Amino acid sequence: MTNDVPLIPLNSGTGIPQLGFGVFKVDPEETQRVVEDALEVGYRHIDTATGYDNEEQVGAALAASGIPREELFITTKLRNDHHKDGDATGAFTRSLDMLGLDYLDLYLIHWPMPANDLYVATWREFEAFHADGRAKAIGVSNFLVPYLERLLAETTVVPAVNQVELHPIFQQREQREFQAKYDIKTEAWGPLGQGKYDLFGLGPIQDAAAAHGVTPAQVVIRWHLQTGNIVIPKSNSRERMAQNFDVFGFELSADEFAAINDLDENRRVGGNPADIN
Repeated sequence: MTNDVPLIPLNSGTGIPQLGFGVFKVDPEETQRVVEDALEVGYRHIDTATGYDNEEQVGAALAASGIPREELFITTKLRNDHHKDGDATGAFTRSLDMLGLDYLDLYLIHWPMPANDLYVATWREFEAFHADGRAKAIGVSNFLVPYLERLLAETTVVPAVNQVELHPIFQQREQREFQAKYDIKTEAWGPLGQGKYDLFGLGPIQDAAAAHGVTPAQVVIRWHLQTGNIVIPKSNSRERMAQNFDVFGFELSADEFAAINDLDENRRVGGNPADIN
């Protein structure tokens, strides 16, 4: 991997770059350019999903980059309407085709959709992708503790990652503690709050930014890294991509880190996984 991005070991025996680049809500017409910019900046971990409708454009950017496959870490996710018996296998194959890849580094169940009660059966299909080597690691997204407990009790492979909403006012402490017990790594989506509250106006974040001569976004990304989260910020702007990647030249002090920890309100700004079906 390039630059100073730490590689976090996964329970699959592989490693994931702790800082990646997400393409949620990136317009398909812009996606190839955006991902090419991100790769030129230095990102090697790209996170997409079938539900984002831009896998093909991500794949075009990967192909155009000329970067060796082994230097890339690519994640995509199963769309919600593919939680049908046997349908995950077709969806997985289509994702590989759209991305132009022979294997994925990480494949996630995007949402558990608990009212449908299909995520255990879907996970068993995921275990087959992992067993045949086409998914180097498998994981989940938006799984609450009870859903993880069912997977642990009823299936064989422990998820490598759970990608969840996580930012300074919603820090998911109990969720992270549970996952750590089973070596399930926590990955943060919406790491900058998705613009749904004045994150960058909060005092501890402004103070740390001023102290280090960096942007508030860089402070928050640095907080995620020091917390141990895998983090996937997004931006259509190459300048902001570069700023978000330039977070290894400073470290939050213990007091700065604690002050941001104290911002936790246990408040979501996205949907509750129990209600999305």
